Amino acid sequence: MLGQKKHRQIARAWLITICVVIAIVAVGSVGAYAIGAQKAEATASAVKKSSQSSAKSSSSTTKTKKTTVKTVDYTKPSESKAYPDVNKYPNLWIRVSTEKQRTYIMNGDKVLYTMYCSTGMTNSTDTATPHGTYYVQAERGETFYNAQEEEGANYYTSWSGHGSLLFHTVPIDVNGNYIKSEADKLGKKGGASHGCVRLTIPDAKWIYTNIKYNTKVVID
Repeated sequence: MLGQKKHRQIARAWLITICVVIAIVAVGSVGAYAIGAQKAEATASAVKKSSQSSAKSSSSTTKTKKTTVKTVDYTKPSESKAYPDVNKYPNLWIRVSTEKQRTYIMNGDKVLYTMYCSTGMTNSTDTATPHGTYYVQAERGETFYNAQEEEGANYYTSWSGHGSLLFHTVPIDVNGNYIKSEADKLGKKGGASHGCVRLTIPDAKWIYTNIKYNTKVVID
C-alpha cells in the first residue's frame, strides 16, 4: 500500500511539472507573438508614413511643374532660326491661335516660323480678338500712342479696321518705354491686349518690314 501511494505521489509530481513546463512554453510563445505583432505593426506604420511623405513630395513637385510658366524675352526673336524669305513663298499666310497664344507664319499647311504673341483678353467680348479671315491692309508704321488706353506700340501692321486691329510690339508707355509687366504676358493663355496681336520687338518689326499687303490672316 505504501509503495502504491508513493508511486501515485511521484506520478502526480511529474504531472504538475509537465503542466508547469507547458504553461511556461505557452506564455513564451504568446509573448513572442505579441512582440512580433508589435514589430510588424510598427513596420507597417513606418511604411505608410513613408508612402504618404513620398506622395506629398510628388504632389508638391507636380504642382510646382504646373505653375512654372516660361517668360518670353520680348527683345529677341521667338525662334533662334532665321525668319523665312517671303519672296520664296508667294502663298505665305499668317495664322493666329488665340488658344495657344501663338502666331504662325505659314506656307500651305507647313509652319515656317512660330512667334509668341498676346491676343485680346479672352474674358470679355469687348477685348477678345475676333476670329475669322482677314487680309493685311495698307496702314503700317513705326510707332503710335493711344492716350485713351494710355498705351502705344512700335512696328504696327493693320489687318482689320484700317488701323483698328494690328500686329505690333508689346506696349509702350507715354515716354516710349516698353511696359515689362505687359511684355511678360507674351505666350500666356488668357490674352492681354484690347484686340490687337502683340509680338516681341523683332517679330513685330519683321512683319512690319516684310509681310506684303493683302497677305491672308486667319484668327482662330
